[in-house]
Amino acid sequence: MSEIAGRGATGLRTGVVISQATVHEFVDLAVAAEQAGWDAVFTWEAVWGQDAWVTLAAAAVRTERIRLGTLLTPLPRVRPWELAGRAATLDQLSGGRMQLAVGMGALHDNWLAFERDEGRRTRAEKLDEGLAVYDGLMRGQPFSFTGQHYQVRPTDLMNPPPPVQRPRVPVWVVGAHPARRSLARAARWDGLLATKVGFSETTAFGPSDLADVVAAVRPLREEAGLPWAGYDVVAEGVSGPGSAGDGWVAEWVAAGANWWVESDWTMGDDAVARHRRRIDAGPPRV
Repeated sequence: MSEIAGRGATGLRTGVVISQATVHEFVDLAVAAEQAGWDAVFTWEAVWGQDAWVTLAAAAVRTERIRLGTLLTPLPRVRPWELAGRAATLDQLSGGRMQLAVGMGALHDNWLAFERDEGRRTRAEKLDEGLAVYDGLMRGQPFSFTGQHYQVRPTDLMNPPPPVQRPRVPVWVVGAHPARRSLARAARWDGLLATKVGFSETTAFGPSDLADVVAAVRPLREEAGLPWAGYDVVAEGVSGPGSAGDGWVAEWVAAGANWWVESDWTMGDDAVARHRRRIDAGPPRV
C-alpha cells in the first residue's frame, strides 16, 4: 500500500490548518500560503457546517502548486465509496494535489446532535474497512469487498476517472501509542498522524512523544514489507515565526517528523487575521 508517485522528497515539508474561515477567506488564505512558500493547506470536516470538499475545490481552481487536504476526515461516519469519489475528483481538479487524512474522529456535539455513537469498536472496524474500500476503488475496477459493515461488487457503470496520484490519493492515518492495532493501521498507509492514547488538548504531546510513536511504527511498517523511505511522519503544533519557532520545529524533525503542520485551532473573530499573519511570515526554516 505504498509507492505513491511523487512521494519521498527529501527535506521538511510544511502545511497550515485553517481553523475558521468562510469559503472566500479560505481561498484567499490558500493563495497567500502558496505565495509564502507553504507546501499544503488544510481544512477540517464538520458533520453540520461549511462543506470541506467544496471549500477545497474552490481553493484548487485558484492555486497551482500547494497541496490541499482534510485534517481530518472521520472515516467511520463517511461512506468510503463517496470519499473515494470526492478525493479522486479533487485530485483531478487540482492536478494531483489532494492530501487525505483520516481517523476515527473525535466525538463532539456537532456529531452527536445528528448521529449516535456506534461505539469505539465499531468505529475502528469501519475505519479499517473504509480504508480497504477507498484503496480498492482508487486502484480501479474490477473491485469487490466483503466486510462486516461494507459490501462492494464490481461495476463498470459510470465509473469516475482515476486520481492523478497513483495508486491512490495518499492518506495519512492516526496512530495512537501504545495501541498496537492503531499503530499497525497507520503503518500500512502513506503517513502517520501521531498521538497517544488518552491525549487531549489539555495533555502535552511533545517531540519525545513523537519519537516514541515513530519508534513503534517503523518496525511495524517494515514487518508489513513496506519501505520507510517516502513515508510521511506529520507533526502538528504552533511554532510562531522566527528563530524560536524554527528551533521548536527542529526538535520535531529530530524526533522523526518530515512534515510540520501549523495547527492553531483557536476559533474567534480574529482567527482569519491570525492565520494570515502566520502564513505571511512564511513556513519554518529548518
